[in-house]
Amino acid sequence: MIENFTEEEKRGFYKAIYSRRDVRSHFILKPIEDRVLSKILHAAHHAPSVGFSQPWNFILIKDIETKKKIKESFEEEKTRSSQLVKELKKTKYLSFKLEGILESPVNLCVTYDPTKFGPFVIGRSSIPEAGLYSVCCAIQNLWLSARTEGVGLGWVSILSNEILKETLALPEHVIPVAYLCLGYVDEFAENPDLQTAGWLPRLDLKDVVYFEKWNDKKNESWDSIQKMIRNNLDYA
Repeated sequence: MIENFTEEEKRGFYKAIYSRRDVRSHFILKPIEDRVLSKILHAAHHAPSVGFSQPWNFILIKDIETKKKIKESFEEEKTRSSQLVKELKKTKYLSFKLEGILESPVNLCVTYDPTKFGPFVIGRSSIPEAGLYSVCCAIQNLWLSARTEGVGLGWVSILSNEILKETLALPEHVIPVAYLCLGYVDEFAENPDLQTAGWLPRLDLKDVVYFEKWNDKKNESWDSIQKMIRNNLDYA
């Protein structure tokens, strides 16, 4: 028998989605209890995966020297990437707080191992990237679980994968997908930081949904939901 979610449970689920934030600051000194960290990792491990391959691994990090090496990589990559930003926005970009590597009590590297269960994985032969997509599903599970437990999480993508592999002693075939900072915070922002800073706007759903074919926004067979999307009718 299928057990449906209660209305209260549904509200909790959507609350986690809509209040999830990419946390870069506001970390506090309170440690994450092992019980809570274990629950978060179990949630990540129960993500869907192509061919049930479960191609992820989770490397937990608290050693300060390891964190410092990763932080150095971040600083180098941030400086390098700033050269790609137009001068008018470069100063603003460099002013952003984009990581909490040293401030968060737990760092976590999520990796992708394409060799798990051998070379053939059901569903991966046509789209090899499906393995990486599976790891991203695990990260999203982890992120929502962390938010539900009141734990902040920030994804640091301004890093050198080569430095990550060397520092964490990853085998050559294992790919680092995400470097995450976890910890309790004193607040979860109402909106994403980059939205608040005016770096990029929040797109309306109507601007990213098409019907049947690319760029078709007026297909009559989808008239009802088109109206709902245009009127911003959502979970509320």
